[in-house]
Amino acid sequence: MTKDNKTIENELVSKLDTVNIANHLNIMNNCEANDAKGAVEMAACISNSPAVPASPSPFYGKAQEYWSQVPATVNGMLGGLGFISAVDIQGSNIFLRELKLAGNKLALDCGAGIGRVSRNLLIPRFDKVDLVEQDTAFAAKAREYCTIGCVHPNRLGEIYNVGLQEFQPPSDKKYDLIWSQWVLGHLTDEDLLAFFQRMRMSLASNAYLVMKENVTSTKNVMKDEEDSSVTRPLQLYERLLTQAGFRIVRKVKQQNFPKELFPVYMIACKPIAPK
Repeated sequence: MTKDNKTIENELVSKLDTVNIANHLNIMNNCEANDAKGAVEMAACISNSPAVPASPSPFYGKAQEYWSQVPATVNGMLGGLGFISAVDIQGSNIFLRELKLAGNKLALDCGAGIGRVSRNLLIPRFDKVDLVEQDTAFAAKAREYCTIGCVHPNRLGEIYNVGLQEFQPPSDKKYDLIWSQWVLGHLTDEDLLAFFQRMRMSLASNAYLVMKENVTSTKNVMKDEEDSSVTRPLQLYERLLTQAGFRIVRKVKQQNFPKELFPVYMIACKPIAPK
């Protein structure tokens, strides 16, 4: 019998630090309760990134249509499982702490949605955080979510309103960390490889690219027709990263997620040094 969401939530909460979770959920709930009035005006402040030629594919159009109907809330970003946000952020914090990042000036959040990861994970660590988000409503909400009520409201940088398959980081920026979470399944293999290659060229010295994604438990790729995405096996991500010129430095499975979900892995990598 499948457990209901409330039962899973209670089990997860019992495994984590109560104070940390309470603080995170209070922030999340307060931000979602804020009046969204002005979001349209905020959208005018969002940047358009220089773009490589787009891939005209129904695969991307269907995904864009799906996300356009999803509410701009934490619960919406997490597919109705908003209660796992605190668990997710805690796991990511531990992962970054153990990486011992060399720089803390500038980070990039790829597929940022409403800025859940930026607000709770990246903004507390970096002087500036840029976001990439294709959906205009999510990007507008991110500007609000990552400033109003935040401890560091001035750390939000640019918001690039473009898909990752088209995103080209500005040539004058080098990132100390590029973070990508729960979005790479929306790229084709060809576009994913090209994305990894562009990100490699946009890293500062000793910087990391980190991806956090669902993976299959088999060697097969699984397609979700509803949101037009794929779930890849871990080995395929590793192969694409290597082909893009990265070496994997650290690989960790996220703990304390509901057993009904796909396994989730965090992979940190650095560019392979030229010979």
